Amino acid sequence: MTQIAIVVYPQFTALDFVGPYEVLRGLPDAEVRFVWHEPGPITADSGVLVVGATHSLSETPHPDIVLVPGGPGFAQAARDERLLSWLREAHTTATWTTSVCTGSIVLAAAGLLEGKRATTHWSSLAGLSLYGVTAVSDERIVRADDDSSIVTAAGVSAGIDLALWLVGKVAGDNRARAIQLFIEYDPQPPYDSGHRSKASASTVARTTALLSRDSLKPAIIGSATALAWEGALRRVRARR
Repeated sequence: MTQIAIVVYPQFTALDFVGPYEVLRGLPDAEVRFVWHEPGPITADSGVLVVGATHSLSETPHPDIVLVPGGPGFAQAARDERLLSWLREAHTTATWTTSVCTGSIVLAAAGLLEGKRATTHWSSLAGLSLYGVTAVSDERIVRADDDSSIVTAAGVSAGIDLALWLVGKVAGDNRARAIQLFIEYDPQPPYDSGHRSKASASTVARTTALLSRDSLKPAIIGSATALAWEGALRRVRARR
């Protein structure tokens, strides 16, 4: 059995983990758990979608695969010591510790990415540097180093790529190809602005405005400000 623990926290972005979930549940003998402090409903960043945490963190101490999604609530999650402690402990026995989007900043806050390579959503790459991480902006899937068990994915849709990559590592390329066909993952987007290097200045501006809409909630602003301050202070102390 391959136990997969997907962290769900308040204000997550749904596709960050729903896409990978649809892929990873196709692993042989897969057991998927949505984990948080306690089982129960967790509300997404939309304020409309609700997903149920199926198990508590304490009930899931040694998963084979850990996946942390991103979303506006990442800053609060990155300051949640109970979650960070669980991630550090789970990582010691996990085959793979992974993230999608700003979930990598949560991994960084747990101390798992210092001195390593990682990626995240393009709008949050600077946040990784606060933790001594080499931020990678031009790869959708980034392995922390050549033999590392930590793998991060860029924003949102890159989580599907990450999950297929993981299936290839765990169950072989043929299984991954079969799952890819099963979900008919054959991207042919009608627009070519899926990476910042391809987008016009006006598209970047509009996208930044959309991101700001989700980030201007008082609780999220407070957590993000505190997280940035703590990160900056950590770097100052490290130089001494």
